[in-house]
Amino acid sequence: MVLKRFLPRGLYGRAALILIVPIVTIQLVVSMAFIQRHYEGVTRQMTQGVAMELALVLQEFDKGATAGEALARARVVAEPLEVALTLPPGPEAPAEDRAGRFDVAGKTIVATLHDALPRLIAADVTDPGRIARLRIDTALGPVQADVSRRRMGASNPHQLLVLMILTSVLMTVIAYLFLRNQLRPITRLAEAAEAFGKGQRIVYRPRGALEVRAAGAAFIDMRARIERQIEQRTLLLSGVSHDLRTPLTRLRLGLSLLPEDEETRALMQDVAQMERMVDEFLSFARGDAMEEMEQADAQALVARVVEDVRRGGGAVALAGVEGEPGPVRLRPHAVARAVENLIGNALRHGRRAEVRLVFTDRSLRIFVEDDGPGIPAERREEAMRPFTRLDAERDPNRGGGVGLGLSIAADVARNHGGGLYLGDSETLGGLKAELVLAR
Repeated sequence: MVLKRFLPRGLYGRAALILIVPIVTIQLVVSMAFIQRHYEGVTRQMTQGVAMELALVLQEFDKGATAGEALARARVVAEPLEVALTLPPGPEAPAEDRAGRFDVAGKTIVATLHDALPRLIAADVTDPGRIARLRIDTALGPVQADVSRRRMGASNPHQLLVLMILTSVLMTVIAYLFLRNQLRPITRLAEAAEAFGKGQRIVYRPRGALEVRAAGAAFIDMRARIERQIEQRTLLLSGVSHDLRTPLTRLRLGLSLLPEDEETRALMQDVAQMERMVDEFLSFARGDAMEEMEQADAQALVARVVEDVRRGGGAVALAGVEGEPGPVRLRPHAVARAVENLIGNALRHGRRAEVRLVFTDRSLRIFVEDDGPGIPAERREEAMRPFTRLDAERDPNRGGGVGLGLSIAADVARNHGGGLYLGDSETLGGLKAELVLAR
């Protein structure tokens, strides 16, 4: 669980991690094992060759009767072999073996020289000039032999490692570019699906691997079926609207010709209620399918709705605006209808209402609060279902609706990539409805 916090969450990051980690691990393990074994073997073989040359020099040195004669005979052989002899040894001649703490090749050189030259007293391979200084015992006393360390090891032991790292980086970049081309169609499919969920339609063509193309084609077919269903539903409801309004109009006309009395007024109220129910039902069923998305001034839109309700006698006010107001891509009429429904619902069950807007980088939040009795927490989800009326739990003395106000607002919010959330109002003490629209 702790490790998951540091792992990438995106598809690109996880795919890159799956690709890079095995490559880097294998390269490091193979490189270290190969370089260690290879260069230790090369160093040992080259050192053994130098040891054989030193043995030949010492063999000539031993033929001399005096120190001068021995040194002269040995130098005849040593000079072509690039071995410098000094008798007696100089102050820089080592008295004990010396090699760097992390100098693996140097330790291998010292150990190999001791194995090949039994008369070797000490070896020093720490000289900055890459000179190996040796103190060797002879019959005429110790002699100093200086040999270039380059003759006992590879000149650039890390070239292979650097080459392998550069090659690994190059192949990783190439693999990542190829992987990005394979993942891009998946990202575009996700963007098209997300946009469709927000009520937007963007151009999408299936690309990429066969599986991704199959998923893209399935999404296009699904989107087309949903759009056909919405279109058929809209056409059906247009006919239903006409069929229902015609008899209601005849009823209203017929009642207007009758003598006005208490029974006639009651019937007129029933007809008005039926017309209102039909209007709200059609508004819910039609949704915002007939309206296109556009950039709109959300603050001005909400302010206009609030002003219209206030002119109609409603006690509602625009309490404030937070964040940076700016254009929001939405369906203006649908959002206006949703806000109007929320305000109407608030005023139906309370005396006054307040509207507040909060602009963020990713969303627009419209809060509608009232001073009514509110809705119990356990029944808020039920209240947003179509044709659900909780008037008995709220205020039975006020006129109830048909149970579609919150449903219409929730449907509009979902079509804009957001949602409708109900809570308790901290300022007015009643219900707080939060309409969230994605930006």
